[in-house]
Amino acid sequence: MENTTKQHGNATVAFVAKWWKVITVAFALGLVASTLTAFLIKPMFKSTAVMFPTSSNRLSKAILGDRYTYDFLDFGDEENCEYAMQILNSQTMRDTVCSRFNLITHYAIPENHPHKLFKFQKIYRSNVTVKRTDNLAVEVSVMDSDPQWAADIANFIVDYYDTLNRMVLDSRATNAYELMSGSSEKLRAEIAQLQDSLNATPRNSYSLQQMLDSKCEKLADIESYMAVTKTDAETPISHKFMLDRASVADKKAYPKRLAIILAGSLGALLICIAALIVLEYVKNDDLRIKE
Repeated sequence: MENTTKQHGNATVAFVAKWWKVITVAFALGLVASTLTAFLIKPMFKSTAVMFPTSSNRLSKAILGDRYTYDFLDFGDEENCEYAMQILNSQTMRDTVCSRFNLITHYAIPENHPHKLFKFQKIYRSNVTVKRTDNLAVEVSVMDSDPQWAADIANFIVDYYDTLNRMVLDSRATNAYELMSGSSEKLRAEIAQLQDSLNATPRNSYSLQQMLDSKCEKLADIESYMAVTKTDAETPISHKFMLDRASVADKKAYPKRLAIILAGSLGALLICIAALIVLEYVKNDDLRIKE
């Protein structure tokens, strides 16, 4: 065992002694190339905003409802996180950010590029990330060559979240209000007709009165829901709690120049050694064939 180890050690020393100039040149070339690459890469800065999505429960029920058990002040729910991430990652959000910050120009994408939207989306997805934290908060991180832009874009995304959320809720509330308004008008007409019938035929007053009471009860319920829905549509509230707003980074996040230099230098060294080992093996093999 000791003899084998000694032989391997002697072989390694002999190999290095024979090829040390080539190995040194390869390492030096790798060092120079990786250093130039590391300093030619445009530095990128990262800014992060963190928010807790609040409950999407209706404010009107929380305030007006007698038996409403949910608290609209709740936050950090898993369902709310998934809902928030869907909005933050939506095409509507992406298009709005692109328009607000003119990112096509900022990312140096030519206007006449045949696939400029595809290229923009690819760059956007690599620069903007939305993820859920272990504590059920949502983290929006933006990488950009301009540290101020990185912070501004991150803050705009979390601020615009409320706007998109309101658009969804307002649309639903408006549609529901219109449907209930139609039902209310229909019930009012039926109630007026029943009152006329009750006045005209007192003999059937009991059955007519029951029908009238039932219609009036339904109308009261619908009008109550209409008031609730109107409150939802007319009361703007934030659906997030801002934990941390994005700040301007004072240090680049990418590239890690030392890591690139080390990886490039060692990579060149290993490739050179591997190539020399193969070359030695081929030479020895040829000698054995000739013998």
